[in-house]
Amino acid sequence: MMWDSLGKMLLFFGILLAATGGLMLVGGRLFGLGRLPGDIFIQKGNFSFYFPLVTCIILSVLLTIVLNLIRR
Repeated sequence: MMWDSLGKMLLFFGILLAATGGLMLVGGRLFGLGRLPGDIFIQKGNFSFYFPLVTCIILSVLLTIVLNLIRR
C-alpha cells in the first residue's frame, strides 16, 4: 500500500517538474522573462555575471498566489 502512494507522488512531481521546465523554455521567448528591467547583468572582458533579480521576485509572487489558491 505504501508503494502505491509513493509511486503516485513521484509521478506527480515528475510531471510537475517537466511542466515547469517546459514553461521556463517557452516563458523566456514569449513573456520576456530574464530580460526585465532590474535584472543584473555585468560584463567585463571575459567575465560575465547575470542575476535575474526582478524575474525571481515576479515568479515568487506568482507561485505564492497560485499555491495559495491550490491550498484553499
